[in-house]
Order: sequence, then structure tokens, then C-alpha cells
Amino acid sequence: MTSNSTNEAFEPETPATINEPRLWRDKGWTARVIKNQDDDGWAVEMILDGEPEPALVGPWTMGRDKKNPKPLDSSAFSTLVKTASEVLRRSEQHAHAMLHKSLSINTDDGRIDVNLDIVPDEDDPYAVLSARNAAGEQLAQVRVGPEFKFSIANATAWIEADFRRPGGD
Repeated sequence: MTSNSTNEAFEPETPATINEPRLWRDKGWTARVIKNQDDDGWAVEMILDGEPEPALVGPWTMGRDKKNPKPLDSSAFSTLVKTASEVLRRSEQHAHAMLHKSLSINTDDGRIDVNLDIVPDEDDPYAVLSARNAAGEQLAQVRVGPEFKFSIANATAWIEADFRRPGGD
């Protein structure tokens, strides 16, 4: 091994920046102006590096000749990156909300936060039901089947049953 070797072989390859009228690549994003399949107009798609599908597809403005698309520019690209990032953020929040549910139950011993974390496994879907006291200390955690209905009544019944697995032992 020579003393002038570098770590270049171990660094991930970063896609080159491209600034063309119909294709921009920068900041981990690619904007591509494409022919709109539904009509004579144009659309723009925003793809996050490494993702197979666009995060955002939307209409794109026609140029002055009313035939070709308006060229991409720095300002438009920045706006598209911001919009596409927001779409991804909201999608992630929605997915999180669908898989993670929580309730607070007031008991004689104080507030208990009950959470249901769904594991969407194709072969063996299940959820984890857990309880924490007001100080954040875990009181119980059990695995429940996909048929478990997360509600105030069922969470209260679980607490009152000393956290025995619902529908189980």
C-alpha cells in the first residue's frame, strides 16, 4: 500500500449536478419535464435520489411558443424541491399515524398512555400494545393480533385486567 492512497473508492458516488432546460439534478433531487400523457401539455416530475418513483408529478407551464415547455431554472427547481420535500414529509406523517396510535387513560393511579404500534407484515401481521405511566416508565407490553380493536374501552379493559394480553392467556 502506498502512502498516497485515498478513500475515494469507499465514498458513495454523488450524481453530477445537471442544469438543462428539461432536466435539473441537484441537492439530491432530479426534476424532469415530460410530455403530459393526458393531453398536449407538459408535466414535471420530482424524483428523490435513490427512489424508483417520483415524489411529485404536476403540470408544467408552456413556453412562449405554446408548443414547448418553459425551461427549468434555479428558482423553479428550488420551489419544486421544497414542494416535493413537503409531499414526502406529509406522506411519512400519514404512514406513521396509520401505524402508531395512542390514547391517554385516567386511572386512580394517574394517567396511563396506551400505544398501539402496528407491524404490517404480509405473512404475520400483528401489533404491539404498550402502556406507560405519566413519568414515561413502561408498565406493560404485549403482542396482539391484527383483529385487536384499539379503543378507549379496550385500553381501559386491558389496564383493569392488570395488562394481561387481550383475548389471550
